[in-house]
Amino acid sequence: MSASPSLKRRARRRPSHSGRRLFAFDRSFGRRFVAGADEAGRGCLAGPLVAAAVLFDLERLSLADRRALSSLNDSKQHTEASRERLYPLVMQAAARVAVVSRCVRTIDSSGLHVNNLDALRAALARVACDEAICLVDGFSLPKLEHEQRPVIGGDGRSAAIAAASVLAKVTRDRHMRRIAREDPRWDFATNVGYSTPEHRAAIAVHGISALHRRSFASIAYQQLALGG
Repeated sequence: MSASPSLKRRARRRPSHSGRRLFAFDRSFGRRFVAGADEAGRGCLAGPLVAAAVLFDLERLSLADRRALSSLNDSKQHTEASRERLYPLVMQAAARVAVVSRCVRTIDSSGLHVNNLDALRAALARVACDEAICLVDGFSLPKLEHEQRPVIGGDGRSAAIAAASVLAKVTRDRHMRRIAREDPRWDFATNVGYSTPEHRAAIAVHGISALHRRSFASIAYQQLALGG
């Protein structure tokens, strides 16, 4: 027998408690301090790469903080509105936070992957303490002086990484929307630099801006003969 419409509506309204699972993962390392890092904008056609790191002091995290972050999850699982709601809650609950960006010119000159690893390392170095374990979404970071663990799918498993993903995504999206107000031709307010059909159509009409990555080996660029 299928559920009634009223039961289905109540199920849709049921709050997510993914944050409890994510904090349980972080506690499984047996450390008081857990730092997580993630980036936003790695696969974009335009705009900076933004990395963020969050340090949680699990012993001093209040019950109110844990409840406030009960829906914490990978930023891609949230709407823009829910990411904006979580942003100040993460800032309040974290012992330390850091946000690092790499501009388009730097990405084009030394490569996306190199800058991605460097930005993640720099962000973690700013928040980590000697007792912390550093968790990174999918990567091992060279030259990081603190103990680290790469976590595959970490933004959906670790509270610290998920919190960092929210900070990175919100910071970058706000930046792209500010730019869109100054020049709306590429509709960065909607696509925030990602390769959407509308974005590619705008490139075909207007060409690429100073904010577009000329080194990015994108199918969109190949189709439009706009590669670096």
